Amino acid sequence: MTMTDTSAQLPPPRIEPDARQRIRRAQREANRRIAVLDDDPTGSQTVHDVAVVTVFEPDEIAAGLEAPGSTCFILTNTRSLPEVDAVALNARLGRMLFDLSDRLDAPIDVVSRSDSTLRGHVIAEVAALDEVRREKIGRGYDGVLLVPAFFEAGRFTAGDVHWARVDGEPRPVGETEFARDATFGFAASNLRDFVAEKSGGKIQPGEVVSISLDDIRRGGPQRVTEILAGVNGGAFVVVNAVEYADLDVVVLGLLDAQAAGKAFLYRVGPSFPQPLAGLDPQPPLQASDIWPGGHPGGHGLVAVGSHVGLTSRQVAVARERGGIVEVELEVPAITDPARRDRHVADATAGVVSALKHSDVLVYTSRTLLRDDDPATSLAIAGQVSTALIEVVRGAVSSKPAWVVAKGGITSHDVAVRGLGIRRAIVLGQLLPGLVSVFHPVEAAPEIVGTPYIVFAGNVGDEQTLAYVIDLFRGRS
Repeated sequence: MTMTDTSAQLPPPRIEPDARQRIRRAQREANRRIAVLDDDPTGSQTVHDVAVVTVFEPDEIAAGLEAPGSTCFILTNTRSLPEVDAVALNARLGRMLFDLSDRLDAPIDVVSRSDSTLRGHVIAEVAALDEVRREKIGRGYDGVLLVPAFFEAGRFTAGDVHWARVDGEPRPVGETEFARDATFGFAASNLRDFVAEKSGGKIQPGEVVSISLDDIRRGGPQRVTEILAGVNGGAFVVVNAVEYADLDVVVLGLLDAQAAGKAFLYRVGPSFPQPLAGLDPQPPLQASDIWPGGHPGGHGLVAVGSHVGLTSRQVAVARERGGIVEVELEVPAITDPARRDRHVADATAGVVSALKHSDVLVYTSRTLLRDDDPATSLAIAGQVSTALIEVVRGAVSSKPAWVVAKGGITSHDVAVRGLGIRRAIVLGQLLPGLVSVFHPVEAAPEIVGTPYIVFAGNVGDEQTLAYVIDLFRGRS
């Protein structure tokens, strides 16, 4: 099957007038909140003006969900955890959210945000949240909407097949490198088959419901409501969508189903939270959006931990631009107990000194040490990450004017362990669907209000890191 074959059979998109405004109004009138459990720190890349919480504390989560209709991302980072730990954390947070729902006397939609190429603890995390609902209110969810769309990155679903754009061409996701992931690999591209595969055969493809593009585009919200009204027993529901207009229709139909008493959990990619919250699309941020009063001056810090090839090329371009002090953390020294502490202390001192007069790029050496033993390789990666975090933490006293963290895991560790960010507001993105800017509101005192840029490892092109640095230096 090719996407050309599928596209030829599609009805035209259905545009619902004032869809986002209607969704926002309905969410507020229902007094509903939306809690997004994000298994990777970069998942807020299509939203703006929502809260992000990095700590698992009821008061911080409550602050992020204070207003009716509000949305809060809770960074669980569970894609980096063993399944048993991921399940335990989802259950813990699920209980907090149901307790908060009682405290606010308000419904809370729980969204399990994960990878748009289907990697993650799909079945286990959903089952954990469903079990908590049974424990707290006596019954589980009627269904689980599976919506892995990330349109900005070329990931969409048509004909129940999930597609990922690779080298400019859409391919069934099971035929891409993502499906060969060492931890979360899979074979199926059809999402009904995918659910069956990941369930180990406990769920059969025929038990998975589908909302087709024909349902969405010809039947509209009413048809979506009809389908959801018949979903029971926690069944998975594949949501086909190739653009945001499709998801607008789905959410409008979903709201009517909820008003009739149905309850759903969501396992989604990055695109779905935007229409679910009724957020209007926002263009990429400019410097005037980040600093309405003009660039405040001062110098910034760029921390790079990702070792993917694209990141290394991006670092090389940024270095070639010049005008930034470079501090390299040498992995052989970090992993040598006799040299480690002195090397980290010297690097920290270099960063602190340089920030007084220049922007600083601190990066781990680009030669990645590996070992035949996976546990040893993981331990090396942990040592390197800890060293980078120590340097960032030491630089906080210098009050950097902005901070960029490059790499998914790096951005989480820098935020939580390096800068002490507990809660922030997502201002928006610097590129469509990429590179979010956080405004910390609960963090180390020196960091409150300091723009924090979450920059995944394998996104953008070779010029993107240099572009981001130039923007924050006031050159764009």
